[in-house]
This record gives sequence, C-alpha cells and structure tokens, in this order.
Amino acid sequence: MSRSFDAIIVGAGQAGPPLAGRLTAAGMTVALIERKLVGGTCVNAGCTPTKTLVASARAAHVVRRAAEFGIDTAPPQVDMGRVRARMRRVVEDSRAGLEASLGGMEGLKLVRGQARFTAPDAVEVGGETLTAPRIFLNVGARPSRPDMPGIDEVPHLTSTTILGLDRVPRHLVVVGGSYIGLEFAQMYRRFGAEVTVVERAPALIPREEPEVSVAIRGILEAEGIAVRTGADCIALSSGPDGVCVHVNCAEGAPEVHGTDVLLAVGRTPNTDDLGLDAAGLAADTRGFVPVNERLETAVPGIWALGDCNGRGAFTHTSWNDHEIVAANLLDGGDRKVSDRVPGYALYIDPPLGRAGLTETQARAGGHRLRTASRPMTRVSRAVEKGETQGLMKVVVDAETGAILGAAILGPGGDEAVHGILDMMTAGVPAEGLARAVPIHPTVSELLPTLIRELN
Repeated sequence: MSRSFDAIIVGAGQAGPPLAGRLTAAGMTVALIERKLVGGTCVNAGCTPTKTLVASARAAHVVRRAAEFGIDTAPPQVDMGRVRARMRRVVEDSRAGLEASLGGMEGLKLVRGQARFTAPDAVEVGGETLTAPRIFLNVGARPSRPDMPGIDEVPHLTSTTILGLDRVPRHLVVVGGSYIGLEFAQMYRRFGAEVTVVERAPALIPREEPEVSVAIRGILEAEGIAVRTGADCIALSSGPDGVCVHVNCAEGAPEVHGTDVLLAVGRTPNTDDLGLDAAGLAADTRGFVPVNERLETAVPGIWALGDCNGRGAFTHTSWNDHEIVAANLLDGGDRKVSDRVPGYALYIDPPLGRAGLTETQARAGGHRLRTASRPMTRVSRAVEKGETQGLMKVVVDAETGAILGAAILGPGGDEAVHGILDMMTAGVPAEGLARAVPIHPTVSELLPTLIRELN
C-alpha cells in the first residue's frame, strides 16, 4: 500500500508542526509522522516539564527565605507527588493544544509510527509506503548513554526518566556539570535532596566566560550543592547507599556515594534508525545529518531541522529552522542559519541569559575588543529583590563598535539579554544601545551603562 503527498515531515517536534502549517496553508498535502508524542522533547521531556519543576523548586526556595524579607512562615513541605502532578497537567495541556491545532489543518495527515527511508523520496511507516518530492527530518535527540565503566551495573536516571520520580532522592549525584545537569541539581536541592555535581572538565559549563562559570559555582555551593570538577576517571558501581560514583579528582575523596545518579552528559540525535543509507544520506560521527546554510542535506529534496542537524540544540533554533525553510521554499527568500545571532539561557536561579560570543570566542576570532562587566551587587533591582549573586558582561568589537556578545547572570537574566539579542539582530552598534532610555528599576537599565563603561 502506498500514498503520495506533496511533503513528508518526520517528527512532530518544534519545527515540524509549524512547518506543516506553512506548507498546508500554501495548498500542499502533508504527512506528519510521529512515533511517540506530539510536541517532541520540548513539550514532553524538556522545556515544558523542567521549567514547571523549576517554578515549584523556586517556590520552596522563596518560602525558606521568607524570614529574610520579614515574613514568618513554617518550613516548606515538598510533596513530590503533587509537584509531579502539576507538571504533568501543564505538559498534557500543552500537548493537547498542539494536537488540536494539527487536527484543524486542512491537507494534513498525522501518521503514527516509526518512519524509515526506502528511497530518497519514500519512507515506510507500519508497512505502508509514503512518498513525496520533499521530505523534512525533524526527529530530535535523546539523552546520551556514555561509554562509562559500570553503567550496566547500576540503575541510573536520565533527564527524561527523572521526570517520572514522585519522590525526592536522599542524595542525588549528577554526572555532568553543564546546562541540563545544573538545572536538575539546583531543582532537587531545593526540593530537599543532598546533591553532588560531578564534572569531568576543570570548571562547570566550561564554554562560558570564566567569571560566569565561577559565579554559577558559587550560586550552587551557597545553596549546599557539592561540586567536584576535574573528575577525570568517572565510573559507576554499587555503594552502601545505592550508588558509588568514582571521580578520581586531584582533591577530595576519590568516590561519591549517593542514593541516585543522574547522567546528564549530552544528547544523541535520533537518526540511527531512519535508514538514511536508503536515501543516499549518512550521519556524521556524532549522529547528526549534515546540512548547508539553507538546511538542505546532500540529497536534493531532503532537509534536516532541529536537534538532528547539529546547527542548534534549542527549541528556538528549531523553530527558526522551520522559518528559514518556509521562507526559502514559499516566499522566495534566501535565509540562512548564519543569519541568526546565537542565544540561549541556563535556567538555574538566578538564570543566565547568553547572546553571541564569549570574550574567549571573540578573541579567538581575531577581534580587538572592548569589554565591560558589573556585579549584581551594583544593580538596584537585584539588591531590592535580595538576589545579588551574578554579573552582567558585554563584549564589543573595538574597531566597528558592533556588539559581539553578552552574558547576564542574575534576576531575569533570561529576559534582559533580549535587549542585546535584538540590537545584534538589527545590526545596531553599541553606541545605539548607549543612547537608550530604559525603565528603572530593572536589570536591563544597566545595559546602556555597561556600554558607557567599555574599556
């Protein structure tokens, strides 16, 4: 049995449904194939559930700090069953809304099942062959399973399976000191767990500015999270409390004993079971499907979007991928991945908002720089909120005045950084931001001040 469409989209993550909307609105017939849950990682196992849990964890943290603000209250009692139930309601409502939207698209057929190429213009799903002259891969990624000694001997959690916990671990050991691991570390510390973070690199999130990395470590340690960096020989084994993580660090005990271990060491593209060879495609050594600036693969008529193409690992970059493809296909555009300014956030509390290049990256690119930074202790809004940990920093090209990057680690840093992102996207030089008249009291109001303090 075979059916033909104008386009096939494999994966209903963040790029798939909006691309389906653009294509069907243009009069195309579209098959959207999803083997698991509509919404992909973001809705079901990423942004939506984790940020819902972060909100619950922050509520517990605020209650614990109430006395600092002159409010007397009893210590919080965390009910993980109710916390998890709230998370599931938010996830289910989001997924239901997306499914309703898809159901209203004329010309769209939602196909449930695993897709596998049988030819460059054909995929097989549940014994049925679907063909189309345009195929878009949006298959996402999953938590990586590292080649780590003892991984088969000890039960372990991933960023997906930990969402199923309805209890607070007595001692959670987080292997991986980057974005995902640190969010869960702080979250579960605020829920009441003892938490240790183990990171192979010499510093947490080593791709960040050194001062940002140091500040983040200070924020976590101030909340009672133990941090072990330079763990150059990580292995797992059973321990008296449940799990033993061997770290072999230069300082401290060579082992960390805990009740539970979370492996947060990256993500792997879901491309290994697509039958790429039947389409004339091959993934790279990391499992990504190589694409050009227009997100086209080496085979005409096949595109790759989202986490599986290696050109971005965020919901917003996946969404932008669909905008690039739709503009080029339907609007006569010539949009490219390199047009976008890199930006992302780390959702610890306070959050880190990131735009463009770090100082290290900018210097490596040959730029002569001017930089400025300011601690949150010198930001009125942070002082008033009693949240003075962190800093803000901006990096500018000394010759052109172009803003190259910024980091805002502090209250609302994930929102305030958009003042920089928007200026960079619009091509406005630093001097233009220096003339802005921002609202007081906000964190953003210090951005023009930073520009005036460049040296």
